[in-house]
Amino acid sequence: MIIDTHHHFWNYNPVDFDWIDDEMASIRKSFLPQNLKTVLSEADVQGVVSVQARQCLEETDWLLKMAEEHDFIKGIVGWLPLAAENVKELLEHYSGNPWLKGVRHVVQGEPDPAFILGKDFNCGISQLKNYGLVYDILILEHQLPNTIRFVDQHPEQQFVVDHIAKPKIKKNETEPWARNLKELARRDNVSCKISGMVTEAEYKRWTREQLQPYLDVVMEVFGPSRLMYGSDWPVCLVATSYSVWLNLVKDVLSDLSPDEQEQIFYQNAVKAYQLG
Repeated sequence: MIIDTHHHFWNYNPVDFDWIDDEMASIRKSFLPQNLKTVLSEADVQGVVSVQARQCLEETDWLLKMAEEHDFIKGIVGWLPLAAENVKELLEHYSGNPWLKGVRHVVQGEPDPAFILGKDFNCGISQLKNYGLVYDILILEHQLPNTIRFVDQHPEQQFVVDHIAKPKIKKNETEPWARNLKELARRDNVSCKISGMVTEAEYKRWTREQLQPYLDVVMEVFGPSRLMYGSDWPVCLVATSYSVWLNLVKDVLSDLSPDEQEQIFYQNAVKAYQLG
């Protein structure tokens, strides 16, 4: 059994998806459930967690509707205005939907380096545990020190780091990312997705050997009990195919026991996101 814990859907338009630059022009089109369902069938992946790509309630509503309509979507990580005064009211409303498993904010895109430590934002974060919601951490590697301080404010909240905190793979730099990620991983309430790595490297020139030092670090600091598989489809398509990435991760994990592999590919996702 395989659960892909990180992918996106979108109806492409150049305003909402202005981050898709010319180098990523191949994904300037819509990617919808019917497109992914075919890919999953070919890869023998049984289910997915759909993650927000736009920061608006319309996005969350759209993802929830698709999860209700498609059995292979086991849950969603949506977006809510966590710093808003009415966040509790919104949480009361949205937590009633069984498909909402977590929330995410695109912290990597915030110009304020201390955004993640903001009072109002953290007030919203502090309420998530009351509704059984995970918070997905989307950051760049230089934001790890503030992220550690952020996580320390919420010892009872479950966190999942997206894309191994986006190290500078293109530059083949492992420090200070490795040291900071190791420190973050000392918090038992933090898990990590093996995802989004090929797009932090040169899209057309990355190699397995280039990725290996980063894979070694996440395996060491999180271990099989706190890692999950994610494809980052369709973003990954600018650098690789769905099956190539999945097979690479399978190969990386092949030295683990079958039970440990099942944790990473299935059990940890079910546990972290409370998938039915």
